[in-house]
Amino acid sequence: MLSLKNHAQWVGLAFLLTVLLMGCTRPAGAAEAVDPFEQVKRLGRGVNILGYDPMWDNFKNGRFKERHFKLIHDAGFQTVRINLHALQRLSAANGYKLDDTWLKTLDWAVKEALENHLLVILDLHNYTDIAKDPEGYKPRFLAYWKQIAAHFQDAPNTVLFEILNEPNGKLTPPLWNRFLSEALAITRATNSTRTVVIGPPFWNGIDHLDDLVLPENDRNIIVTVHYYEPMKFTHQGASFEKETAHLSGVTWGSVEEKTRVGRDFARVQDWSLQHHRPILLGEFGAYDKGPMESRALYTAYVARTAESLGWAWTYWQFDSDFIVFDIDKDQWIEPIRKSLIP
Repeated sequence: MLSLKNHAQWVGLAFLLTVLLMGCTRPAGAAEAVDPFEQVKRLGRGVNILGYDPMWDNFKNGRFKERHFKLIHDAGFQTVRINLHALQRLSAANGYKLDDTWLKTLDWAVKEALENHLLVILDLHNYTDIAKDPEGYKPRFLAYWKQIAAHFQDAPNTVLFEILNEPNGKLTPPLWNRFLSEALAITRATNSTRTVVIGPPFWNGIDHLDDLVLPENDRNIIVTVHYYEPMKFTHQGASFEKETAHLSGVTWGSVEEKTRVGRDFARVQDWSLQHHRPILLGEFGAYDKGPMESRALYTAYVARTAESLGWAWTYWQFDSDFIVFDIDKDQWIEPIRKSLIP
């Protein structure tokens, strides 16, 4: 007969074995967890891609080609943030289902990025749609993340999810916090340990970090902010920004302007340290019509300041506008590339 002492020992050993076994295994589909601060180091320097490429409607018409992934990696970038406009493809009529052709294109992009040793951020970029009608788009929003999360549940931990780019408009701070909480719960059902990127309301603005409510018990989160200050410089001549569309010749680089960047980023860093959340500068840059010397100076200064604080960044963007690469001429915009990757 087993003594009480021996029985307790056996129970203790059985419990220890169970714990060890649990620690050596992961639920099916769970990516290996990475400390979010370590993940930020891995993300490093990145660039936004594919947001406005015609390949999403017809792959054969794509401007971005397989070889561009290697060009991006060889130039010194470590990450691509893939901008995805998907919600317009979902409707009650089709059961809010992503079509196979669109998913096939996305799978191609993820595969090529990973094979070229690039980390991938899957960024839902339908921010203007949701901003105009949050509740109307909510079924699509949640259905999208349920499908994307399930589709990529077996992807490596070098694939990250970004819940929504630049919440704004009618997607108010309280409403955004509810939306992100529900979307996060959906992704965690199939991706319990995947790194998720989430930003504050008001266009991921640095002044609204205190409006962001994240679950304290979920630490697999990177917080993203965007920076385009001062707008009169970064958006001069941009037709889509009516307040600055008429501007030209605006320069940047004074001591006061540089000091502002440092002061703005210091506030973000204080928030990061207080909440123990790492930071991704998800977008920054200066529009193509600004003076090139100032654009390059600004881009370099913002990137180096972010790096000095231990942040990752993804420049806006590879192609379309604010470009770092001219696809039509098949060449880098060297002043911008050198400002990003010295």
